[in-house]
Amino acid sequence: MNRLLASVNIFVESSQKDQVLTALGKLKNVEEIYEVAGEYDIVSLVSASCLEEFRDVLQKKIMKIKGIKSTITTIILQPYKGPRCLSVKANTTAVAK
Repeated sequence: MNRLLASVNIFVESSQKDQVLTALGKLKNVEEIYEVAGEYDIVSLVSASCLEEFRDVLQKKIMKIKGIKSTITTIILQPYKGPRCLSVKANTTAVAK
């Protein structure tokens, strides 16, 4: 079964960035974390088994981290290029057989 995957773009108080990165790294649902230059301070990939679990992770864990000002979330519908495409293609091929 495929897991829900979302990009969570995070705005952080600049003095708290290191603490936020450390706290995000401890969350099991946060699969990838990138410190970025641009509109956001941090981009993370968060997975969950369903929308309800994702909402709990976002509201009860990520948004509770001291130093996070706000987030913008994008739910990923389908990967087209990258390492995650391999597992999606393998699952699709296995189901088709």
